[in-house]
Amino acid sequence: MLYHYVASDKNGKLIEGDLDADNLAQVLRHLASKELRPISAKPIKSTGGVRHIIFGSINLTDKVFLTKYLALMLKVGTDLLSAINILINDFDKPAMRNFLLEVRDNLSRGQPFYQAFERYPGIFSTVFVNLVKAAESSGNLQQTFDDLSLSLQHEAELKNRIRSAILYPIILLFVSITIVAFLIVFALPRIAGVFADSGISPPTFSRIVFGVGLFLGKHIFLIMTLLAAVVGFSGYFFWKNAVGRHMRDEIIKRLPIIQKIYRDIAVQRFASTFSALLRAGIPIVSATKLTAQVVGVQEFKEALTRIADQGLSKGLTVGESFRREKVFPNVVTNLVAISEKAGHIEDVLDTLGTFYESSIDANVRGLVSFLEPFLLLLMGGLVAVIALAMIIPIYQLTTQF
Repeated sequence: MLYHYVASDKNGKLIEGDLDADNLAQVLRHLASKELRPISAKPIKSTGGVRHIIFGSINLTDKVFLTKYLALMLKVGTDLLSAINILINDFDKPAMRNFLLEVRDNLSRGQPFYQAFERYPGIFSTVFVNLVKAAESSGNLQQTFDDLSLSLQHEAELKNRIRSAILYPIILLFVSITIVAFLIVFALPRIAGVFADSGISPPTFSRIVFGVGLFLGKHIFLIMTLLAAVVGFSGYFFWKNAVGRHMRDEIIKRLPIIQKIYRDIAVQRFASTFSALLRAGIPIVSATKLTAQVVGVQEFKEALTRIADQGLSKGLTVGESFRREKVFPNVVTNLVAISEKAGHIEDVLDTLGTFYESSIDANVRGLVSFLEPFLLLLMGGLVAVIALAMIIPIYQLTTQF
């Protein structure tokens, strides 16, 4: 059972903590062995820990908050267990509270800190876990959490900028689809019915549009269901399946602006992750392999794996290993080689990461500036076709009287 105790030392300083013990007597013996005078000791009811987490409910913002405040509390001299207790009281979100309760349970049992993160690979990446593990071994948790909070914050800011940039085109696309669907489902059938009842044959152009519109309107729910199924299957195939990911990368290679954004994101992830791992003291071969897992592009992942296994492991320098892989831009390989000789590769990689963040932001804005007029023209063209299909036969009908 887990007990929460409050005790004082020889100088009267209050010490608070948790201890996993069989009974209260064992807690008192433990405090006596530490020359602590017990003030209170109460059992803590088991919460079941983080096993109740709904995966995905701990988001990027939660992780930024967690790492930032852990870094802050460790910086001012708070011990890790007390910092976790403070965070448990500060977090209102059940998933985070449950996770922190499990962290506290693990620490009270003498288990390594990183193991709580390791149990949830869907929430905390292997890079995150290994950084915490390395920091725990070296006693540098405060600096590592500080670096992690900055890295996660930059990631969150980049994602927010991308979302903000593409929000307007998404709204525009939704409005376009809604307008066209309204015309097809409600307007076209009524106009077509008028001509069918009057026995007048509209022009060929109008008959084609009416026919397509009536077919779509009649089977709209079936079409929407099939479309949702196709989108769902495509999302799974192109993001979860190895063959699909390869096909996705090949398709993206042929899309100029999107390809640039896609590759820049991979380079930015490489630079920021590799820098953080090296700064944490992780061996360079292990750091390269860990970075390969998070770059997100298969081509870069394979290149980094070769760099680790066929370059660095064989005794080649970092610069020589990177120059053998043509997937990386020349500016990256040259800067890596130069910074290796100068002995400050982590700082250069940080600068590269910041540079590519700006490049991604600029390219996304350029893509959006292209999409906005394209979507407007597309929407205008579809509405114009439907409007002409209705207006021409109506005009033709009125001229006959």
